[in-house]
Amino acid sequence: MLQDPLTLYKLIVLYMLNRVSFPMTTAQVSDFILEKEYTSFLTLQQVINELTDTGMILSETIRNRTHLRITAEGQETLHFFENRINEAIKQEINTYFRENEYALRNEVSVLGDYYKSTSGEFEAHLVAKDRGIRLVDITLSVPTEEMAASICDNWQAKNQQIYQYLTRELF
Repeated sequence: MLQDPLTLYKLIVLYMLNRVSFPMTTAQVSDFILEKEYTSFLTLQQVINELTDTGMILSETIRNRTHLRITAEGQETLHFFENRINEAIKQEINTYFRENEYALRNEVSVLGDYYKSTSGEFEAHLVAKDRGIRLVDITLSVPTEEMAASICDNWQAKNQQIYQYLTRELF
């Protein structure tokens, strides 16, 4: 076992982010780690902040979700120290991804954000990606912030139907 538990938690987060080809949200990482009772919420937040501060992971906030991605430096660090993660923990992570990868990928592949434009209108920016390829990228201008927020929320729930409708009507 490692002398410093924080080091183990950092390696677990790096291992998780290295296992997927898409960014994970802080909530997704937290759900797994807290469900397995590896550590507490506050300690996990400290771990994620330290990994971000040292450049081992990138953090990007989109609307109210923080997306995490491992960097080349994080991959290199993991390569050197991955053997310090217990095989049982690795197996739990691998099983988790085998059972949940589609749902996890879908959750972060559909993005909706809005902002106030220079014209005073609000613009809802909607994106659906698959394996890093943008399938749909739409910006809608609307008069109110409430409408923009509603569009983003509905995009999360109805993106597949909207994509199917667009392809059916345009092809």
